[in-house]
Formats: sequence, C-alpha cells, structure tokens
Amino acid sequence: MIYCLVGKSCSGKDTLYRAILDRYGRALTAVVPGTTRPRRAGERDGADYRFFTEAEYRACRDAGHILEERQYHTTQGLWRYFTLRFPVEPGQDYLLITTLEGAHALIRHYGAEGVRVVYLTVPDRERLERCIRREAAQQRPDYAEVCRRFLADEQDFSPERLGEFPALSTIDTSSPPEECLTQWRRIFEA
Repeated sequence: MIYCLVGKSCSGKDTLYRAILDRYGRALTAVVPGTTRPRRAGERDGADYRFFTEAEYRACRDAGHILEERQYHTTQGLWRYFTLRFPVEPGQDYLLITTLEGAHALIRHYGAEGVRVVYLTVPDRERLERCIRREAAQQRPDYAEVCRRFLADEQDFSPERLGEFPALSTIDTSSPPEECLTQWRRIFEA
C-alpha cells in the first residue's frame, strides 16, 4: 500500500511523516519527493526532500522519471515539486507526502486499491501560527509567501476537491503527537 499524507501548509505533514518513520520505519519505505525550491533551515537533502536545480529537474522530466509534478509561482520565483517513479514491491508499504494532484497521479499509475490518501487537518488559526513561526526561523522570512500559500490552500483543499477521494482518511494534527500516531496506527492497521 502507498500511503499519501496530504494537507494544507503547516498542517504537520513533515512532523508526522518523521514520527511515523521513527515508529514504523521497518514496516514502511519512505518515498522522498523532489523540489527545486530553496532548502529551508534544518532540511536535509535526501531526507526531507531531494533538492534539484532547474537543469537537474528538466533532465529527470525529459528522461521520463517523473511520475507527477506541480509548480507554484511564489514570491521567490517558480518552485517545482515532483515525485520520481519508484518500483512497488509486493507486500511492501510506502509513505510519502504529496498534494491532492499527486495522490490522483499515484492512483492513476498504481491503481486505487494500492493507494491510501490521509488528509491532515488542523484549525486555521493554529495552522497560521505554525506558518508564521516556521517562517520566522528562516534566514530571510517571506511573510507575503506565507499569506499567498495560506489563501491558495483554501482552494487547493476545498470540500469539493477532498470529495474526489471517497476513501479519504483523516488525522487531526492539532492533537498531541502521540494521539496523532494513534490515529495513524488505526489507518495503517485497518
């Protein structure tokens, strides 16, 4: 099974992803997405993302290695995010962070029966506070980009778009970390 964590900015995707891998790492294979955006403070290449230059991204795309991709016109320029094709071994489970578009692409490529979409929810106020704290830790905070992403998320994760996934699971990431892992375990062991 391929488990896709999806959610709005600062919904806790990276935090829960790391916690799940720390707890269940032997049972899951991490799928690390690629991006052309600048690395944030504390991010590690190959762990959080695989960081690519624009030329490296184009080479992967031209060689047919990209399964799905999306781009964002940010206040800092064009940022690309993408998932490289990966082989799925029978009996092995995979975990990745993606978008709703990415989840659709994975379903098209690997089949609906092999993909489980898990939507992370958190109240808007808490999410915005998280976004501001994260941005404040950057070398050059860009609060305009925080605002752009926060507003874009409202469209990207509209009830209509979420409704396109009839078997959507949810985790409330405003809960304490251990409760989030308990919610994950219920999904994983179902």
